[in-house]
Amino acid sequence: MRVLAFEDRADIEALLRVGGVDLEAVEFQQNWTTDEAVEAIREFGPEVLLLDHYIPPTRGLEVLRRLLAAVSAGDVSRPGVIVGMSTLQSANRAMLAVGADLGIVKHEVATLDIWPRR
Repeated sequence: MRVLAFEDRADIEALLRVGGVDLEAVEFQQNWTTDEAVEAIREFGPEVLLLDHYIPPTRGLEVLRRLLAAVSAGDVSRPGVIVGMSTLQSANRAMLAVGADLGIVKHEVATLDIWPRR
C-alpha cells in the first residue's frame, strides 16, 4: 500500500506505528509542506492520501480542490482513499464536502479501517 501524507507538525508514520498499523506492508512518504502538492501526488501515485487541513503554504482543502480538478482533466490519477485530517471536525467536514472519502482527527488516523494490522 502506497501512502502519501501532507502534514506539517505531527509525524504521521509514528502515529500509525504506535496505533498498530503494519508498516511492513506500507510504502510511506510524508511531505511537510504542500509545495507542488499535485505534482508530488502524480509522482508518488498513492493509494491513500492524507491531507492536513491547515498545512502551509497551501491548505489541504485547496490541495484537494486542485487535485480533483487535475483528476477531472485527466492529468493525475485519483488516490483510492483521500483522508482529510485535522484536529477540528469542522475542517474535516469541509474536506468531506469537497470530495475527501474520510475525515478524522489526525491523532486518531491509525484507527481507520483502511490499514493493514500487525
